[in-house]
Amino acid sequence: MPADNISSRRGIQAGVLAAVLALAGCGSASNSALGVAAIGDPADPFSTGRSAPLAEQLVRASTSEGLVSFDEKGRVIPALADRWIVTDDGLSYIFRLRDGNWLSGDPLTAASAKQAIEKALDDTRDTPFALDLGGIDEVRAMAGRVIEIRLARPMPYLLQLLAQPELGLVHKQRGAGPMKLERDRGVARLTPIDPAHLGLPAIENWAQRTRRVDLRAVSGPEAVAAFNDGAVDIVMGGEIQDFPLTRSVGILRGTIQVDPVVGLFGLQVMNNHGFLADPANREAIAMAIDREALIAPFSLGGWSPTTRVVSPSLDGDLGTIGERWGNQSLDERRAVAAARVRRWQAQQGGQSAAPVSSPKADAPKRPLQRLLSRGGNAPQPAALSEHAPGLVIWLPQGEGSDTVFERLTADLSAIGLRLVRSGDRDARDADLVLIDDVARYPRAAWFLNRLSCAERRGLCSAEADARAVEAARAATPQDRAALLTEAEAELTAANVFIPFGTPIRWSLVRGSVDGFAPNTWGWHPLMPLAWVPK
Repeated sequence: MPADNISSRRGIQAGVLAAVLALAGCGSASNSALGVAAIGDPADPFSTGRSAPLAEQLVRASTSEGLVSFDEKGRVIPALADRWIVTDDGLSYIFRLRDGNWLSGDPLTAASAKQAIEKALDDTRDTPFALDLGGIDEVRAMAGRVIEIRLARPMPYLLQLLAQPELGLVHKQRGAGPMKLERDRGVARLTPIDPAHLGLPAIENWAQRTRRVDLRAVSGPEAVAAFNDGAVDIVMGGEIQDFPLTRSVGILRGTIQVDPVVGLFGLQVMNNHGFLADPANREAIAMAIDREALIAPFSLGGWSPTTRVVSPSLDGDLGTIGERWGNQSLDERRAVAAARVRRWQAQQGGQSAAPVSSPKADAPKRPLQRLLSRGGNAPQPAALSEHAPGLVIWLPQGEGSDTVFERLTADLSAIGLRLVRSGDRDARDADLVLIDDVARYPRAAWFLNRLSCAERRGLCSAEADARAVEAARAATPQDRAALLTEAEAELTAANVFIPFGTPIRWSLVRGSVDGFAPNTWGWHPLMPLAWVPK
């Protein structure tokens, strides 16, 4: 990284820490600012890239509404559109825009909204989100303030997609609120916009009824420390790697809120080198994992383990794909998996998947070879021989990840595999990478899109992709569900993703805070938090 970027990032970090310290002891009583910490990088609130960290999404959603948005419970509510209808065939959504203006003062019209929607859609190209939006065929400006979105195929989840931060609408490089942004070093200060400034009916005592939200992004340990010190009222974006930090939160300080989300939480297989070349060997890894024991140290009530690629019981799930290996105990599964490891070793002449001896100078290094050549240390359980096949795994940094790594190391050593942890942030040297994504909508298509070859995440299944494309073109919901089930079966057989269960998303919320509720999307907009508690 260039020196000027490093110094800039350090400056942002120093500014954020200074702001946190300055706010220490400040509560959220009356209409003083509400402090929110999103776990992430200090530069996140002002990011403009395509990675879309949480803090950037919160800022975007707060300053640039879409046709619809989410409330604190994850329900779709009116935003720039105040009402809409869906045609009987599900191929047309017609929106009536609200009266009022853009923040620039220009009237909010169908023509200007159409232009903003098309720009937002264009900005999602070459991103994971584009696959979800693939059914949108045309945006039409109708009379006055009426917009029509025509679909090439039914998209029952379209409203959930339109409420996403990426589809916030911008006119003349400015959104229409509901909040305006000011930057104070590393802090995003978001102030609710008086509706009268947008050509909407005035709300009496607006300034007294609302408050500013100060958003900053910091690491997990810094966020929890700031919450415990009273510097922030809410911590958002918690994942498994930082969950052990919540042990320090006393009951008098606030509550730990866990969102009932669905999505992908497991290991992406990144390559087909050595032991991973055979789908049956990749299945052996999945068979060895004790999913309940993996999460047991975190004492998370309600967490649901699964061996399915697609979370069970979603809309359209035919119920024909069940949990894998249901008639086998864990010991029986591990016996089968261990036999596959031994067979592979025998085929290799008893050599390790990644010999520690130095390869030829001009030979491409496999992941484990690269790590060991840099001095990485592989855990060596006593039961494993020095020739046990080795795999490199990438996990995010944090105490929770350390626990997951220890559990996975024990699981795989039980079948004769050794695990090495990669320290690279970009996971380029890993055989297995932890994937931890919350679904945008509760349909199998989201899971298949995220694991498709177009995503270029790692190994994939062209056959599964082909079935998913057929499903998108299916004439009836029944045909669509059947083809999506076939796609899941193809992806399962390929063993390119090893599921653990549902993702883990947690927040810390002070007891005095209103406008926050756990929800299916793990999404907590800032505007509901800006209302002063009665």
